[in-house]
Amino acid sequence: MHIPGAALLFAAAIGELALAVPVQDSPRQRLLDGKPLPSKFYKKPKNPYTPGFRDPLDSAVDSVGRKLDPLPFRNGLGQSVLGPWNPERARQNPDLVRPPSTDHGDVPNLRWSFVDSHIRIEEGGWTRQTTIREMGASSQLAGVNMRLGPGVIRELHWHKEAEWAYVLDGTVRVTALDYEGGSFIDDVGKGDLWYFPSGVPHSLQGLGENGTEFLLIFDDGHFSEESTFLLTDWLQRTPRSVLSENFHLPPEVFDHIPEKEKYIFQGSVPKSIDEEQPKGKYFKKSKQKFTHKMLAQTPHKTSGGEVRITDSRNFPISKTVAAAHVVIQPGALREMHWHPNADEWSFFIRGRARVTVFASSGTARTFNYVPGDVGIVPANMGHFVENIGDEPLEMLEIFRADEFRDFSLFQWLGETPQRMVVDTLFSNDKEAGERFIKEIKDAKKDEVTKFADDSEEEEEADRVDLRR
Repeated sequence: MHIPGAALLFAAAIGELALAVPVQDSPRQRLLDGKPLPSKFYKKPKNPYTPGFRDPLDSAVDSVGRKLDPLPFRNGLGQSVLGPWNPERARQNPDLVRPPSTDHGDVPNLRWSFVDSHIRIEEGGWTRQTTIREMGASSQLAGVNMRLGPGVIRELHWHKEAEWAYVLDGTVRVTALDYEGGSFIDDVGKGDLWYFPSGVPHSLQGLGENGTEFLLIFDDGHFSEESTFLLTDWLQRTPRSVLSENFHLPPEVFDHIPEKEKYIFQGSVPKSIDEEQPKGKYFKKSKQKFTHKMLAQTPHKTSGGEVRITDSRNFPISKTVAAAHVVIQPGALREMHWHPNADEWSFFIRGRARVTVFASSGTARTFNYVPGDVGIVPANMGHFVENIGDEPLEMLEIFRADEFRDFSLFQWLGETPQRMVVDTLFSNDKEAGERFIKEIKDAKKDEVTKFADDSEEEEEADRVDLRR
């Protein structure tokens, strides 16, 4: 079939016009329109756990998010595993399987997961603990994770140690008697705290449709939930003649008190605080405030997240426990720092983290943390917390101290004579020293910091297939 030359010219012109008009769903046009790219346009990253993979920067790997199976290969070194292997454990701890090349020397274990703690199951609730017995580094503080169903009571009791708590979810009623005989009752919810000094008698009860779950912190790592002073236990260990004399009642009144401790048990549905408040002749309200709304505090915003600090300065009764609630956005870092006055007891609520602890004398070790994990950083040991996942990292930093204190490495170097910093770090690279000094010139604390340089943007662009 013969096609006229004019028709061929027309077809060619139409073809050129089509090429000049951007395809509306092309990667290029989507980027121009500010739309996200579908995953099909991203190149699949290389598996970092293979013999041929190289990464001289020791970058973090989110093996959970990427569904990778970590193996001990690093920059041409290492070998596969032939013996027994727990892939789920390895996936949660990629920097133990393949440590950064900067790790060195002996550092004790500084990670524990509550999932490895024994659970004590009771009527309508449960409890588990992380103490020095579970993790040897937890010498200053001990933690207890407790769940109470609706109406379930943690019976009246007291401790030798002070008790600090953070409500993870739900609502709970707390009661206490202060040192002057004042009564305290309050209902607290998610993100709220309570603190009971040593010896203060108290009780807890789950409220609402689903009760509550909370984290308890005690200011001695040797604490044990099995060593609590319980009301039922004491009465069972006291002659009824003494009970009769103490309470001014006939002995038979105590014939049917519990034969063993109740500890956690199903109670009746509580009424409002006003209805339940004692009406006795000598009743008086406590002047102390045993509770505090931590998440209601105005957060300190940073370039990569936010921080809330609660200690004796804004929660006066909390004399032995200070804490920070920290949110680290994806790709951000809890800056390099250390705490001069106490060990850090960290609890990870959500997200995935990488933490390297510098223990001096050329030693350092890297650990990974997921929700429900506990981390310890001994006082004065330098460290950072890196969010390696794709969601915000939420954690608590808790200390046996009256005030929260930390030193920022960035701020310290910025407030030190520049000549001294350059002589120490950049004596062999003047140009790098000038760039460094320029960056830290106006240094200040940026507790959660985020930095995106040109190379990161280039790497992101490299992952995108800009085919039209």
